[in-house]
Amino acid sequence: MARLYLVRHGHAAAAYGDDPDPGLSDNGRAQAVDMAVKLAALGPLPILVSPLRRCRETALPLEHRWEVEAVVEDAVAEVPSPEPDGRQRVAWLRRTMKRHWVGVEPALRSWRDQVAARLMQCTENTVVVSHFVAINAAVSVATGDDRVIGFHPNNCSVTVLETTPDGLKLVELGDEAETQVLV
Repeated sequence: MARLYLVRHGHAAAAYGDDPDPGLSDNGRAQAVDMAVKLAALGPLPILVSPLRRCRETALPLEHRWEVEAVVEDAVAEVPSPEPDGRQRVAWLRRTMKRHWVGVEPALRSWRDQVAARLMQCTENTVVVSHFVAINAAVSVATGDDRVIGFHPNNCSVTVLETTPDGLKLVELGDEAETQVLV
């Protein structure tokens, strides 16, 4: 069994619909430092990180503290949107977040299953820096909750899962806050 510490990235410098790959805001960088202090005693641990800037920047304080290099992992990246335009992407995401996995497009269910499958490959305790919907996807698989969004992880919150022979198991949800996408 491995314990997985799923960290939602820090506060981004731009909104989801305004920039497809923003870095962190000043607040987000401070959140990342606070998260690294909170997790410091657990490591050094391997770190998996989404390829997007806000996640890579969130992982940096842990990388420096533990003197490890995060492994960029596409399987824990942002939920893939079929909409290229920012406003359309936000509208698509708002609709999708209100749905259940059973009713979403097969490609989206496949993405959720790929997130969970990659997490199940972790054989040692690992920090995974990812995104709001990806963390919800993993929690959905771990709990059997079919809602696309079952909880609202705050920026730099830490949700803890374990791998078991039967699949993912929820240990603890991270701190919650409302996402700007729903507002």
